[in-house]
Amino acid sequence: MADRGKRWALTAALVVGMGVAAAPAAFQMFSRAPLGGTMIDDFRPYMSNEKIDTFRGYMTEIDAAVTEADQLRSSLVEGGTFTADEYDTQFFGVGNLTNGWAAIDADMTDLLDRMDANMANYAAVDALPPFAMFPWFFVIPGLAIAVVAARCLWSARAGRAHRGGLWALAGLGIALVAAPFAFQMFSRAPMGAEMIDDFRPMMTRDRVQNVQGHFITLGGAEGQLRVAVMPALVESGGDAADYPAITQFSTDWPSIVTEFNPMIATMSDNVDNFQAVDALPSFSLFPWFFVVPGALVAGLAAVSLRRTSPPTSHLETDSP
Repeated sequence: MADRGKRWALTAALVVGMGVAAAPAAFQMFSRAPLGGTMIDDFRPYMSNEKIDTFRGYMTEIDAAVTEADQLRSSLVEGGTFTADEYDTQFFGVGNLTNGWAAIDADMTDLLDRMDANMANYAAVDALPPFAMFPWFFVIPGLAIAVVAARCLWSARAGRAHRGGLWALAGLGIALVAAPFAFQMFSRAPMGAEMIDDFRPMMTRDRVQNVQGHFITLGGAEGQLRVAVMPALVESGGDAADYPAITQFSTDWPSIVTEFNPMIATMSDNVDNFQAVDALPSFSLFPWFFVVPGALVAGLAAVSLRRTSPPTSHLETDSP
């Protein structure tokens, strides 16, 4: 009966090991995890307080320029340089910006707020081992557990000593339990889950295309302000110095594009990568994917050890 219970415990440990080894295939981790690593690497240049502050500074600058563009329209129309219809038709690009700025500002501010709020979460995920290694953290210990359990089971059925194998099995279980603590996964993984949740609304194809459209609107307006509207102001006797924010916007536009475009391109390039990571189980569950099977294996090994008597060496004698 004891042997049957021991074999049952070893069989269960074998099944647990095979399950751990198979988990990456079940969750498509071999294809999805490396994509997550690529996303983390690509976002690294933009996940800093300095970079977000730079972006916010440009948004404030554009907001001031939009306010002045409204004032400039009123000045040119009221001064008789253009009728309202003439201005709106000739400078439709500027109108697109002034009319749509509230939505653009809200959209871009939300994006920057999400990035800003997740600095610590990003740093926690970035401190984890490389994503491409994650599947192997399951496969290697899972196979090791399965192999050791199978050998112990074979030895038990053959009546051979296998306590050393059982101790190795217990050690593998304990190591699996210890892994999340070694990598601080209980603190870092939930932060990763929070970041994924916060990034979900911004990492969609439609959202990225909208952001790209914002910069088409901004570029069209800047070009018309610089090439046509401001010269019309000067020709009508106005002073460009009265509109310093517009002048600053045009001066800084190449820098604004240089700063924002790579980030938007990074978002676009990583939509599929984000969706691959989002399709994985929640990051918050990952520590338990190690702890639960590890504790089971260690416990099953302990059960088998209790049912396995150490070899003894003594002479049997007949009773007198």
